[in-house]
Amino acid sequence: QVQLVESGGGLVQAGGSLRLSCAASGTIISVSAMAWYRQAPGKQRELVADITSGGTTTYADSVRGRFTISRDNAKNTVYLQMNSLKPEDTAVYYCYIRHFGKWGQGTQVTVSS
Repeated sequence: QVQLVESGGGLVQAGGSLRLSCAASGTIISVSAMAWYRQAPGKQRELVADITSGGTTTYADSVRGRFTISRDNAKNTVYLQMNSLKPEDTAVYYCYIRHFGKWGQGTQVTVSS
């Protein structure tokens, strides 16, 4: 059974940084594209960043240049480094493994102004 567990969320001041981790079990992530999504209160879930199995990355316009997605296939983990955080980045962040269509439970990120 494929499971994804996110960690690294928390409360940070505007301008600060956080690194989210998503650890997979029950599969090897090297076979799949991985993605981070986020959902703010009252809003739809939106794509933040995506990384293919080959390492090609894409980003939402709102985070490009501030966030970096990466993967460590040996650790079966994908990361989201978030710098220069803004209050509008506040949301629950979810990890997604495309090959299996599975979501993690989410981790809360709160950015105070």
